Amino acid sequence: MAQQWWPDGTRLALSIVVNVEEGAEMNITDGDRGPEAVDELGIALRKPIRNYSNESNYRYGIKAGAPRVMRLLQAHDVTATFTAAALSLERAPDLAGEIVAGGHEVCSHGWRWVHQYQMTEAEERAFIDKATHSIEKTTGERPVGWLSRYLLTDNTRRLLVEAGYRYHMDDFSDDRPFWDDAGAGAIVILPYALDSNDMKMWTDPAYTPEAWLQYAKDSFDWLYREGADEPRMMSLGVHLRIIGRPGRIGHFERFLDYVNGHDGVWITTRKDIAAQFAAAVPAN
Repeated sequence: MAQQWWPDGTRLALSIVVNVEEGAEMNITDGDRGPEAVDELGIALRKPIRNYSNESNYRYGIKAGAPRVMRLLQAHDVTATFTAAALSLERAPDLAGEIVAGGHEVCSHGWRWVHQYQMTEAEERAFIDKATHSIEKTTGERPVGWLSRYLLTDNTRRLLVEAGYRYHMDDFSDDRPFWDDAGAGAIVILPYALDSNDMKMWTDPAYTPEAWLQYAKDSFDWLYREGADEPRMMSLGVHLRIIGRPGRIGHFERFLDYVNGHDGVWITTRKDIAAQFAAAVPAN
């Protein structure tokens, strides 16, 4: 290999990202102007009323989806990164305990699953601080990574560095980590992937679990091929309420079976990937 960032014999670093947003989405009972707009039914209510149907769809992720995902990860000996809204874990302490007991990483997905790009610098700093301390209290460990809901601000990375974060996920520009000077010091950027994310099965009814699985396998195959010559990282993002459905969870299992049939795949947390990269490629 031209470069060796990963452990000896590794061709590809694979990051399984499990998003935990349930219980932290928009809801007028939490003081929001309206209900959550992201709905598998495609019904974005603009009125300040409760959308009980969509609320139950989110609860499904905690009640039924999470047990399936956790069992699958354990059966395949996969250590994942859970990008979790802090309030979600506060409201699902049993799940938080399972995540910790399984040796998984919790990356901060904000205090709540809301848009932070509209926040002032002071508001965003408080938002980051609140999420950080909440996750530390719930899990016993301080998060070192951050993923926003969709968009960020000009201040986000600087505020993350000032708050002690080591990596940031809000980037889609590469298939390997890199450094960014955030203005208060360098931070590792671990690019995420939307093209292989299971959210497409919510936003596009024609996008089947079979199509998602094939795309995930094709992405893996190409990156595994390139990994023979250059460092490569693959991200696969899933959601408890989406991949945890009985008609979809089997496709996630088939993907894990598939990658486990290849040598030289390092399935690990984003925290470990960031640390390995930082040790191999120190910041300038």
